[in-house]
Amino acid sequence: MSWLVSVMQQGMEYFFQLTGNYGIAIIILTVVIRVVLLPFTFSQVKAMKKMQELQPELKKLQNKYKNDPQRLNKETMELWKKHGVNPFSGCLPLLLQIPFLWAFFRMLYSYEPLIGAPFLWLSDLSLPDPTYILPVLAAVTTYWQSKIMSPAGVDASQQTMLYMMPIFLGWLASQYAAGLSLYWVVSNLLGILQQYLMPVGSPVKGEST
Repeated sequence: MSWLVSVMQQGMEYFFQLTGNYGIAIIILTVVIRVVLLPFTFSQVKAMKKMQELQPELKKLQNKYKNDPQRLNKETMELWKKHGVNPFSGCLPLLLQIPFLWAFFRMLYSYEPLIGAPFLWLSDLSLPDPTYILPVLAAVTTYWQSKIMSPAGVDASQQTMLYMMPIFLGWLASQYAAGLSLYWVVSNLLGILQQYLMPVGSPVKGEST
């Protein structure tokens, strides 16, 4: 992980030299990271398309076993397994960002030039956002991105991460450097934009438009 921290620090220094502002440098660095993750994003879109194609069969199972949740869950998992679909694939882009988030945290923790660096309403990117704007945005955008990338039909237990991760990251953002929150919010917004620019496809037959 130390090599990733070193790469991020070099990137931060390079983009600061270009822009003269650490907030803008963080945004550009975030864009670069999202570009690196693009192949995984394309793979995720393909997986979501496959999930969409299975929606008619999934609805049949839901109608057939609507009074038997355990059987429904079992049959749903078997359907996904049969077609090689990962029900947790919607969380993949989020999980792939965790090493980058951790490396960014490690980099900011020891990056002295960030101390006292202002950006927009923030007077110091090395301190938590006192207005809580970025922590709230971090939680909301995390939920938004996870929601639109999650396959339809997952049961309540499988949606636990969908609700818990935004809460956790929102809390984390309120405790640590605003620069970290800025990175996460921008990364989420870029992920959401990518998702809308690469639509899964048209609605399956039998669904309302």
